[in-house]
Amino acid sequence: MPPLIQTSAGLAQAAERLASGSGPIAIDTERASGFRYSGRAYLIQLRRAGAGTLLVDPIPIDDLAPLRAALTGPEWILHAASQDLPCLAELELHPASLFDTELAARLCDFEKVGLASITEQLLGFRLEKQHSAADWSSRPLPHDWLVYAALDVELLLELRGKLAAELAEQGKTAWAEAEFEHVRTAGPPKPRKEPWRRTSGIHKVRGAKALSRVRAVWEARDDLARKLDRAPGKVLPDAAIVEAAVNDPTDFAELMSLPGFRRRGGRTNARLWLAALAEARKLPGERLPATTPPQDGPPAAHRWADRDPDAAERLAAAREVVADVAGAHRLPAENLITPAIVRALAWEPPSRLSEEDVREALLEAGARRWQVDLLAGGLTEALG
Repeated sequence: MPPLIQTSAGLAQAAERLASGSGPIAIDTERASGFRYSGRAYLIQLRRAGAGTLLVDPIPIDDLAPLRAALTGPEWILHAASQDLPCLAELELHPASLFDTELAARLCDFEKVGLASITEQLLGFRLEKQHSAADWSSRPLPHDWLVYAALDVELLLELRGKLAAELAEQGKTAWAEAEFEHVRTAGPPKPRKEPWRRTSGIHKVRGAKALSRVRAVWEARDDLARKLDRAPGKVLPDAAIVEAAVNDPTDFAELMSLPGFRRRGGRTNARLWLAALAEARKLPGERLPATTPPQDGPPAAHRWADRDPDAAERLAAAREVVADVAGAHRLPAENLITPAIVRALAWEPPSRLSEEDVREALLEAGARRWQVDLLAGGLTEALG
């Protein structure tokens, strides 16, 4: 196993090795999302022909400039790149070009596209994933964890070759390149509107006043979790927030009578939770949340038949077109076109239903040109 790089001097030497190698660079990261609030990288794994495998601990290293320079230019190979790119971007590490082995496997229509599955299918090696949910923020990192992490990039170079050959054989190389570029340039996702509404168990909460209590405690927890850099669920479980919203405790004894608050985080921060609940009680009616989430885009598809039967028919016809084209080209339907784009188009089609207008609407919604080329004609007929 390669040594763990934890110093600036070690990083400079490693960057020289990486720069002297040839071809693309396989990259993976380990995060601690189940334990920490942030999505930062706690380990970076790299491999390149002629350079071997490198394990970099970015936490104690003040300046990653040598690594940044070595990574600038060559193609990056990642598996499920959208999961790793945000934490690499936080370190100012950005790819000039990209090959995503998971996305390539999807476009090749493999049934299972996890790294362990696709490696076993194409290369005959079985990767163990027993440390994937470990707390990578802990230090020192155990030896067996580092062995596991190194294996995640050991085979990516060979895997890329196999998948590139499969894409070429299926005539999908240009499609894959367009998808890789889309992932590379996508940037961070937009912040969710009213993220507190995703609290698990919120369906048990009834009425605007009770929902305001969910919001108040959720926001207090989120602020504390950010300050502590702890996963929100480790600070206070969602079940406790729902209990507080339903029961509206007004003092310490009432709060502690709720099972979700008897854990350390609930008891230690009792004043914070009670203060949040007290603030929620003071809210005037106009500042209470709506009892239904604000609509951002079309309603849920299962409601279309009642609300707009014509739109429901358009959606059914459009989905049939997508399914037929996807089947003809051996593509998962969700990779042929994002389902949300189809729903939006069916709910509110262009005012003029020409193929040119449908093409323009698809492009504006974020579809790639290869997707539009395959679908615009059929969708125009489906919407008519």
